[in-house]
Order: sequence, then structure tokens, then C-alpha cells
Amino acid sequence: MLIELDRREGKPVYRLLGAWRAASVRELDEAVTTVRIDGPGPALLDASGLESIDLTGAHFVERLSERLRAAGVDPGWEGSPPESVAFERATLSADQAKEEAEPAAQRSVLAVLGMWTVDSVAATRNALAFLGSLTVAFLRGLRVPRHLRIPSVVRHVSESGLQAVPIVALIAFLISVIVAYIGAQELQQFGGQVFVVDLVALSVLRELGVLLTAIIVAGRSGSAYAAEIGVMQLNEEVDALGAMGVNAVEVLVLPRVIGLVIALPLLTVIADAMGLAGGAVLSWLVLGIPFNQFAIRTQEALATTTFWAGLLKAPVFAALIALVGTYRGLQVHGSSRELGRRTTQAVVESIFLVLLADAIFAVVYWQIDF
Repeated sequence: MLIELDRREGKPVYRLLGAWRAASVRELDEAVTTVRIDGPGPALLDASGLESIDLTGAHFVERLSERLRAAGVDPGWEGSPPESVAFERATLSADQAKEEAEPAAQRSVLAVLGMWTVDSVAATRNALAFLGSLTVAFLRGLRVPRHLRIPSVVRHVSESGLQAVPIVALIAFLISVIVAYIGAQELQQFGGQVFVVDLVALSVLRELGVLLTAIIVAGRSGSAYAAEIGVMQLNEEVDALGAMGVNAVEVLVLPRVIGLVIALPLLTVIADAMGLAGGAVLSWLVLGIPFNQFAIRTQEALATTTFWAGLLKAPVFAALIALVGTYRGLQVHGSSRELGRRTTQAVVESIFLVLLADAIFAVVYWQIDF
């Protein structure tokens, strides 16, 4: 018997007996369904006879309470309820409050606007606090070089830079081949095959080289930064660093930002070289332009600022990718689902910011004739 009905001072008392655990689901269901209800009126639930109870048992206690209330009985507890029952009740209350609040918020445009404003202000404040912490850590590192953690920076340069060389080189080569092929198809109609060289050289050095490299790195390293730091958040390793008096931004964020700022310009140079190589190969195979003529025409087509116009973007793109990846990683809390959401968010936002920054660079270059 799992439920015993008794009376005390004129009130019915439902004594819970034995083990209310997942292994006894059938017995619990039968006991709750067939229990005799003595009411209506106040009643007591007595857990003093329980041997053990888990969350499954707590669920059946709530079912018993609901059945009593449906029959007009007002159940209370003799003493304090078991911890698992209190936890179950608190969880159900929170879920019910959320369900009640969501339709009300959906009905009110003003409420939605207000919540969006509050969330935006909080997000802006958190982002500024993150940038402030990173700036302080960087200035401290300039004053005391050991705070820059050079071994960690070197490791991130290797992981984000050297290990990305094959994919960056391959993508840059293939994209340049595609650009040269499309250009050759169009320019051949007007006898302007030689201008394919101009098209490839200018597009690769000013835009495609650095932009493709940044997008590849955003998908590769930006997601890795968010995932690595996010897992550390879930495992409470970041909290452990704080408990030991270690600045998490200095240890986890600053080396990654510096490493990527160093690695991305180097990858851009490789992408530029492979892009020109892809254009040269396609021009030779399709248009019959020799390599030496391609090189001469490239030198004639390029201004002194063309190479630097693309390379100057690389540190900015790198900083944006690293900042977004690490920031979203530090925001991971609660579950692995949140980890996946923040990682995806980091990739999408970093690519968007890279494209936005590239558009700003284009406007600025146009205004200063660079």
C-alpha cells in the first residue's frame, strides 16, 4: 500500500508510504487513481512514511493533489513537502506563468516593443562591457607583456592560420578560375580577352581575396571560438577561472583576437597569390595568354594601392570575427541547444559584419580615391 487514508483532528490525512520512484510507476498510478477521497474540505498530506521519492514520484504526488482538488478537497502538507515535490511544483508554476504571460505579450504590441527595447539595451550594455574588459586586458598586456600570453597567441595563429591554408588556397584558386572563365566568355565577344587579366587582378586583390578568406575563417574559426568557449561555459570552467582569480577575457578572448588579427592578413596574401595563379592558368588554357604576358599585364593594370586596399581590410575583418565568436561563446548558458544556437549566431553575425565592413571600406576608398 502506497497511500493510507487516516483522520486527525477531524481532517482526512493521506499518508504516503514506501518508495515513490520510477520503478513503481504502475503501483503509483493505481494508488493515485483508486485512492478513496474523503471530502470536500481541508485535508493533509503526510510524507513521514516515505522511504524515498524521486521526480517521478513527485509527479504522482502532484496528480494526487490535482485529483483531491477536483473533488473539492483542499490539500495541505503535514510539515514540509519533500524537496522533489517542491521542485516539481516550482517548475510547473514557472511554466504556467510563462504560458500565461506569452499570450498577453503577443496581444500587446506595446509590450512586445517594450521587451525588445529592454533586451536591446541589455545586449548593448553587455557588448560594451565585453569590449571594455577586452580593452583593459589588452592595455595591461602592452604594459606587462606576459599578460598577452604569447604561447597561446602562437597556438591560435597556427590553428586559425596555418591549418586554414589548404582550404583558403583551394577556394581562392577555384573562385578566380570561375571569375576568369566568366570574364573570358563575355569579353571574347568584343575582342577584349586581354582585359580578363585586369578583371582577375583587380577583383582578387581588392575584394575577393580578403573577402573570401574572411568568410571561410568566420565559418571555420569563428564557430570554433564560440563552440570552445561555450563548452567551457557549460562545464563551468569559465566560472572556475574567475574563482581562481584569473581574468577569463585575458585568458580566453585576447589570445584568440590577437592570433586571428595576425593570421588573417597572412591568409589574405596566400589567397591573393592563389587567386592570381588561378586566373593565369585559366587565361593560358582558354585564351592562350602566356604566364609572362599575364604577369606583365597584371603589373600594368594594378595601381600602387591595389594590393594594400585589400590587405588593410584583413585586420578589421579578423577583429570582428574573433570578437563575435568569443562574445557569443561567453553567452552560452544552460544546455547544449544553447551552444548550437550561439555558435550559429556567431557565424551568421560575423559574416554579416564582414560584409557590412567591406561595404563601408568601399565607400571610404571611393571618397578618398584609394
